Amino acid sequence: MLNAATDQGERLRRPAELRSVRLGDTKVTFVPDGAIQGRPTAWLPDSTDEFWASRPEYLDASGHLVASLGGLLVEHGDRAMLIDTGFGPHSLPADPATPNGAMRGGALLDNLAGLGRRPDELEAVAFSHLHPDHVGWAAHRAPGDDRPAFASAEYLVAEPEWAQREHLEAAGTPGDVLDALAPQVRTVADGQEIFPGVRVRITAGHTAGHAEFVITGGGTRLIAFGDSMHSPVQVDRPDWSCVYDHAPLRSADHRRRLVAELEEPDTIGFGIHFADVVFGRVRRDGRGPAWRPLNAGDEL
Repeated sequence: MLNAATDQGERLRRPAELRSVRLGDTKVTFVPDGAIQGRPTAWLPDSTDEFWASRPEYLDASGHLVASLGGLLVEHGDRAMLIDTGFGPHSLPADPATPNGAMRGGALLDNLAGLGRRPDELEAVAFSHLHPDHVGWAAHRAPGDDRPAFASAEYLVAEPEWAQREHLEAAGTPGDVLDALAPQVRTVADGQEIFPGVRVRITAGHTAGHAEFVITGGGTRLIAFGDSMHSPVQVDRPDWSCVYDHAPLRSADHRRRLVAELEEPDTIGFGIHFADVVFGRVRRDGRGPAWRPLNAGDEL
């Protein structure tokens, strides 16, 4: 049997499995869609080859960071919503002209079905931001149908994100994808409750209107921080911004505050790209990396 340290190392190098946390009457579940590889010094330009040579546990056999793709299912009684929708039914090979290795999606709808949830019964889909790896399935038709996969859902987008979508097109989100979302979009404001126990907070930095979601229940809060962080190593190196951050200095400033907030009692985090350690706590106690993944059976 793997010991805890070995198991954590393995989880840092593989995409996330289905993983759930219960917050009182609310259940949150990471729903995998696929994964993307990142060249470490390209994704985090302030890092060095020497640093990664000293932290091999973060890199897969090909020397890449592994980032999960998917969505966060939030269930409260019979009601359900989804935060982000993965990359969709696509795959891309590694491209040396970009910071990325290989990228693949396509599993999210099957994984939702395995959880007993049909996409057309979700009442809302909220987006941390509108990059292609977060809006994938929302811009696609349901398999074998001419309707959108999430036909009955409102698409909840932070007001400044939708108002400044020309920045998204410049960053690589195709205009036709944004046009496909538009009929279902409803903009939301900072601090707005969008579902029982779920509030939006706008934390621009990664994009002009990037949003996080604070989910509370059972005396615990979960901060789903979207792309405020791309790798658990940023918990220890909050000054390291991702190459894809719209405003790197603003992103780093927010990240320092976020890490401090995640250290507070009764607080856990959700990092959608955090390999197979998507749920965790921050503990800076001198006993290793500050991101401490939750395991099955952990008490909240």
